[in-house]
Amino acid sequence: MANVLLVDDEPENACSLALALEHSGHRVHITGDARAALDFMRRESIECLITDYQMPDIDGVQLCLMIRACPRLAGTPVLMVSAAPEPAECQWCCSQFFRKPVCIEEVIEAVDAHVAARITVGLRAGIHKVSLRAAMRCGAPAASRWAPVRSACWP
Repeated sequence: MANVLLVDDEPENACSLALALEHSGHRVHITGDARAALDFMRRESIECLITDYQMPDIDGVQLCLMIRACPRLAGTPVLMVSAAPEPAECQWCCSQFFRKPVCIEEVIEAVDAHVAARITVGLRAGIHKVSLRAAMRCGAPAASRWAPVRSACWP
């Protein structure tokens, strides 16, 4: 239904969530760090990003800020997960924060809700690329054409 990107430097942490999201009908991609996630987002369109907070080099908050600074990606829902308490920056940079251990059903519900909201707003504005399946799942009409998007947001 939605193209979801999971970012975690510990692959085993992402596996159960990825399987559950795929079972719910989402297409899931996993990257091991923020740089790989940014590279992936340069090439592929995603409807939702789920990232770990504590990662080496670029942490989840820094990744979120980089996404928010890029006009093409600024509206992407970002769900952050961490064993640590919610950082203050999360209140204004990510869409939702989950403390580990996460309830997988709650994360799936959040993905569905954020994607549905994004698709609905995008269809009204005529600016988002969405799949017919995603639009049908959210009860919204499918977009008749895709808005071209090209942007170089990162060095």
